[in-house]
Amino acid sequence: MRALLIVNPHATSTTPLRRDVIASALSSAVELEVVQTRYRGHATSLAATARNDGFGLVLTLGGDGTVNEAVNGILGDAAASAALGGTADDVPALAALPGGNANVFTRAAGLPADPVDATGQVLQALAEGRYRRVGLGLAGDRYFTFHAGLGLDAEVVRAVDGHRARGRAATTVLYLRMILRQFYRVTDRRHPALTLERDGHPPAGPLFLGIVSNTAPWTYLGRRPVYTSREAAFERGLDLFALRSLGTVNTLRTASQLLSDARGPHGRSVLILHDQAEMTLSAARPVAFQLDGEYVGERESVRFLSVPDALRIVV
Repeated sequence: MRALLIVNPHATSTTPLRRDVIASALSSAVELEVVQTRYRGHATSLAATARNDGFGLVLTLGGDGTVNEAVNGILGDAAASAALGGTADDVPALAALPGGNANVFTRAAGLPADPVDATGQVLQALAEGRYRRVGLGLAGDRYFTFHAGLGLDAEVVRAVDGHRARGRAATTVLYLRMILRQFYRVTDRRHPALTLERDGHPPAGPLFLGIVSNTAPWTYLGRRPVYTSREAAFERGLDLFALRSLGTVNTLRTASQLLSDARGPHGRSVLILHDQAEMTLSAARPVAFQLDGEYVGERESVRFLSVPDALRIVV
């Protein structure tokens, strides 16, 4: 099998030596080519080239942003794929190895946190011909693997990206600092901008933020999982977590529920939807938007679709 390993050289949890060890191990099982990304979006073009050149497998060694880019390159233009009736069997499979800070997708897929151990599991799966089909989310024209968000969470991602651009590592401490900074000093907590729209239902809102999940947990604080919806899964539709209030008391209560309540977030200020095929979040003004933990600009409307069995992954 021809396989392409896409390596993010700036990934936080790998070293050049470990990358060489991983590449050597993979070369024993597949006809491997290794390419390092050089700029944002590069993994998308690399994965698209691999798809067009008939590769059977795309591997990534990096964080969730690298995985997201590779998935979008593997699947290509969403509208064109749907029109042609393409299936997951028509494109390369994906094997994502953890190399970033959070690695939400690889953890949700069931891979070990250590990239060398994860490589061993992938090699065993390849030897056994073991693949898993997973559903994805589609936000506008871009796929996401585990979540997308409009509002405060995306503002935090944007702030963290600014620090990363200046060479600072995206640590848990940095995320916590940016959450507190955005919440108390930057975010407009008086004027909600979002409205939820679904066919056959009246609009719901106004809302301050909306997080659409394709699996659970939503993210991690270090090793601790954070659940916006405990029922979200790759095999189901999309789940929504939204807030009607950003008052301090309500928000702290909800934050505690995200971390520790077995029921998940609940209360009058919380809006939860499960297993949705389609929904749209519209905004009265441009709002920060993130996909799989990567800031992608501001939006005034995003249509979310669930895409079942979109991708084969090796786990």
